[in-house]
Amino acid sequence: MTDAQETAADSSLRTTGGAPPEDGGTSVTGAPKPEPIPLLEPREGIPPVIADASSLADVVAAFAGGSGPVAVDAERASGYRYGQRAYLVQLRRDGAGTALIDPVACPDLSSLGEALTGVEWDLHAATQDLPCLREIGMVPTRLFDTELAGRLAGFPRVGLGAMVENVLGFVLEKGHSAVDWSTRPLPEPWLRYAALDVELLVDLRDALEKELDRQGKLEWAHQEFDAIASAPPPEPRKDPWRRTSGMHKVRRRRQLAVVRELWQTRDRIAQRRDVSPGKVLGDAAIVEAALSLPADVQALAALNGFGNRMGRRQLEQWQAAVDRAKSLSETQLPAPGQPVTGPPPPRAWADKDPAAAARLSAARAAVSGVAERLNMPQENLITPDTVRRVCWEPPKVVDGESVGAALAGYGARPWQVEQVTPVLVAALSA
Repeated sequence: MTDAQETAADSSLRTTGGAPPEDGGTSVTGAPKPEPIPLLEPREGIPPVIADASSLADVVAAFAGGSGPVAVDAERASGYRYGQRAYLVQLRRDGAGTALIDPVACPDLSSLGEALTGVEWDLHAATQDLPCLREIGMVPTRLFDTELAGRLAGFPRVGLGAMVENVLGFVLEKGHSAVDWSTRPLPEPWLRYAALDVELLVDLRDALEKELDRQGKLEWAHQEFDAIASAPPPEPRKDPWRRTSGMHKVRRRRQLAVVRELWQTRDRIAQRRDVSPGKVLGDAAIVEAALSLPADVQALAALNGFGNRMGRRQLEQWQAAVDRAKSLSETQLPAPGQPVTGPPPPRAWADKDPAAAARLSAARAAVSGVAERLNMPQENLITPDTVRRVCWEPPKVVDGESVGAALAGYGARPWQVEQVTPVLVAALSA
């Protein structure tokens, strides 16, 4: 056992209070806080990258025979490649050690997922990794999310590095989080970083479980984790082109059509080339073209984002998209906004329904007070959208039973209903 491993086994490093003190000088118990220790190497060294069926079968057998929870992480190539697929999967489990798997060479990891059925998966910010893990056949039946646990426990900084440092007393390598993980072969420093990401994840989970239990929040956390594990895959976003950065400047329907055509053309090109859409054409250039409605390639080339090194052929494909939008009939143009489901934007409430605006103001203040008392972010106590919906259309009879049923109907977990219902009843009745 190395010095670092011995230190990891020393539970005195773990924070025993809610949020770590901001000054870092003393622990919550008043004792001097030890200097964090750099975690430089995985305890068994950097494992070889699994990239063939035979090696994968060995990993599946090893992890099936391991014990306790399994730490899981995935690396994507956001900003470099199209989509959010996984380019490296890291796992660690007692009795199995650490495994680094190349999901490009081994695109079907369902055998590994099945071997870990019923095992608790420990992830950090689970909702970020679960979609890409699902694509390769890895779906947990039970999980523990250390980032969400940190939020519920009241830690002000819940990134993995900050949590490992504040709770366990180690400093993780931070330099490779935003690299292009589609690179092959992956450089050794990147692999070291990836292996270290799961090195202490189970230790962090154990410490956070104790802290949540101490605060009386462990059952709340289990309800949150169960909700994440049982949630169906999100439905595809309708009209994703409307999320183009800078869209607030685009007012006219013909201009909206230009945004749509350029966005869809860019998306097809990015998907075909397997590159991030932003590397094909920036959002700012799309909005610029929509506002200007260029008459020809020369006018387009004069706009920001289209000149410089862009070739004639590229310019012609973008101008063709603009021309398609300009040729659409009025009935083919997109609507100014998406159909609104649920309440209008809160800024419009005072004019549309002053009583609802008053309810919302009272409810927000009350929920904020509960969140402060429980030492957790307000959005983790109850989603702002749920509060808006209940305030816009409250139950006909406002009491604990009706408000609690409304909250549950919008997806609130039992612990949230229990904590929030009393103050919402008061706010809605005021």
